[in-house]
Amino acid sequence: MFIHENKDWPEFTWESESVSHALAAVRHKQGRLLGRMESLGFDLRAEGSLAVLTSDVVKSSAIEGENLDPQQVRSSIARRLGLDVAGLPKAGRDVDGVVDMMLDATRDYAKPLTKRRLCNWHASLFSTGRHGMSRITVGAWRTAESGGDAGRLWADRS
Repeated sequence: MFIHENKDWPEFTWESESVSHALAAVRHKQGRLLGRMESLGFDLRAEGSLAVLTSDVVKSSAIEGENLDPQQVRSSIARRLGLDVAGLPKAGRDVDGVVDMMLDATRDYAKPLTKRRLCNWHASLFSTGRHGMSRITVGAWRTAESGGDAGRLWADRS
């Protein structure tokens, strides 16, 4: 089942008690990691952030069946963080799009997840208007013909 097929999409509910322990454990580990990073110099902190973000982008893309070149991902992220990219390959448009989307999602996590934001992410991921050999609608909800009805659901709410 896709998330947009959930009967309550995009209104979600959860039981706080069932997730609070897991969230607390993650938050504790995150705090410990941030504490350790505070003791490092700026260069080591920046390198740590670069390594973690690179790993996140590469692994998240792999889940979707996209195998990105880790060095191109590293180059794209380093450029956006203002770090030295000497010796790294220039990232392709597809890699830059994934990095743009991931940085927006992680840096601006507190911003509302709006239709416009989701469509912008989609447009950055598929800047050519194609997925493989197939032409796709970019930056918009799937139509009924393409197997989706999320647009109707959002149109009712926005």
